[in-house]
Amino acid sequence: MKSTNKTDVGRTRAVNEDRAVVQTELNGYTLAIVADGMGGHQAGDIASQITIETIQESLHTLEAGMSVEECEMTIREAIYLANAKIFQLASENDKYAGMGTTVVVALATDELILIAHIGDSRAYKFSGESMMQLTEDHSLVNELVKSGQISPEEAEQHPRRNLLTRALGTEEYVTIEIHHHEWDQHDVLMLCSDGLSSLVKQENMIQILKKDQDLDLTASELIEHALEAGGDDNITVVLLMNE
Repeated sequence: MKSTNKTDVGRTRAVNEDRAVVQTELNGYTLAIVADGMGGHQAGDIASQITIETIQESLHTLEAGMSVEECEMTIREAIYLANAKIFQLASENDKYAGMGTTVVVALATDELILIAHIGDSRAYKFSGESMMQLTEDHSLVNELVKSGQISPEEAEQHPRRNLLTRALGTEEYVTIEIHHHEWDQHDVLMLCSDGLSSLVKQENMIQILKKDQDLDLTASELIEHALEAGGDDNITVVLLMNE
């Protein structure tokens, strides 16, 4: 499986609070994680780093040939552990109060992708010339769109579009959304923080992914588009190609 992992601090932020990792050999699986931290006093980057390290370490217990249900349970336990660590640190240290992070986790084999997420970091599957968003944002504007109170176009400019309804580490208990999808040879999985998805329209993502170029070049071009659109947040993208 081919992969790439790129991040950029953006044009307006002093600190990159995004974290990401790709591990292509994990007992027969490929693991990818993106976390977008939040919180003052650089607490966001601590929350996202704890998340990446905890989940990656916990998933070393995965064994080849495990059922989908067993993999899902292992991922859930890893995310619950990360949530507990962040919540405890924030509870014990005033300068970290309220810190948290989004997270999107992908565990892939040649046939299936398991996706678990909290917050508004996203997963997309690009197949042929079409792109499907695999995650649903846990955000205020998404709830307003779903209830018909605002349009998707209004959501893009909404003053509270960055307000999350669910995040990792901000509450003692968290609800994880997890599901699985089939994918085929040459399909591309993309995980990204909202620094990319909020600034680059899906049709523009498709045009870039259609170029069938090196994954590093594709990721760099996606980030460049976000920078050209303002780059007002950290930007992170992970790409996996099913060979």
